[in-house]
Formats: sequence, C-alpha cells, structure tokens
Amino acid sequence: MIGRIAGRLDYRSSDHVLIDVRGVGYLVYVSERVMAGLPQPGEAVALYTDLLVREDNLQLFGFTTLVEKEWHRLLMSVQGIGAKASMSILGTLGADGVSRAIALGDWNALAKAKGVGPKTAQRVTIELKDKAPGVMAMGGTLAAATGDELIDSGDVPRPRPAASPKGNPAQPEALSALANLGYAPGEAASAVAEAMGADPDLDTGALIRAALKLLAPKG
Repeated sequence: MIGRIAGRLDYRSSDHVLIDVRGVGYLVYVSERVMAGLPQPGEAVALYTDLLVREDNLQLFGFTTLVEKEWHRLLMSVQGIGAKASMSILGTLGADGVSRAIALGDWNALAKAKGVGPKTAQRVTIELKDKAPGVMAMGGTLAAATGDELIDSGDVPRPRPAASPKGNPAQPEALSALANLGYAPGEAASAVAEAMGADPDLDTGALIRAALKLLAPKG
C-alpha cells in the first residue's frame, strides 16, 4: 500500500499530477480543490495517497490531509459512491465541508457535487453520520501530523514519526456536548483535538471544560 508520496511536482493536468520521487514518477489523481492548492511544477510536494486496485488498473488518489483521505475511504464504502464521486464530493465541499454536512445530516450539501444524486447523498449521511465525530477530531494538516517541512532542494522531505493518539471514549461525548451548545462541528472538533493533544487522558467533563476554554473569545 502506498500511503504517502513526497517528491518534486513534475507536471499538472486537469485531474492528476505526476510526482517525481528520486527518478520514479507517480501519477496521482486529485480533486479540483487539492489541485488549486498545489505548487507549480518543479517545486516540492507531498500528498497522502490511497491506492485503488482494479483488475486492469492501479490508481493513486492524493489528499493534503489525513481527514480528507479518511473521508475518501469512508465515502467509497457507501454503495453508489466510487472514486470519481468521492473526489467530486471532496472537491466541492472540502474535508471540513464533508464533515459538517455528514454530522448535520445535510444531504443537500452533498448532492451539490457532480454525479451525486439526492438518494445517494441521503444514503451517505445515514451510513456515515456516526463516524463523523471521530474523523473530524483527527484534524491537522500534513505538516502538523508528520512534522515535515516541504523544501525546495532536490531532496525528498523525510518524515519524522508522529505519535498515534490514544483512544478516549470522552472524545465523541465532548463533541456531542459542544454541538448541543451550538458550536460548529469543525471548531468543536478542532478544540477537542487540541485539548486531547495536551492531555489524552481527560475524562468527559474535563475535556469539555478544556475545549470550552479554547473556544472562548480571546481578548
């Protein structure tokens, strides 16, 4: 399994890029949103990847965050959602938008993606709603998750291992509580993730209080 590509961007097409990794070129399909954020050819780039294996073809799909990659994996687990539809949803809404739409059951937002009908969008929200809090709490960008810095030299960035977060049953309960208090799913997940990063062993009450402090207006 190829889970991450880091190298130099060779060229950009309408829906894919070619990344040179020490002389080997990897063709990676990306959404319009990811494409818009990529550097120019010749510059360093790194993407999380998901490998789709078919009988007659192997395709790599690229993502800038682990959250986006995880949503791609989950979206494709829903009947009627293939790689093309998943990339369309992520390209239209972004990872945060998908998290928010699924957490709130807003299938209309998902249906705005090209190739995704109302019935399929409703199925996605029903099947994945319970998984939204956990995915949202992953948060973080590539650099934050791995400690990498994309550089302009010919060397490929070398990742430093990131610590795996310890599971805590207080996490979904805190997210639910913050949602009930009116906080948006994205900001609630970010605050909970930051609080857990400081102390992974917080119980539900302490986690909620810590997250509320982070969400409190500054100044």
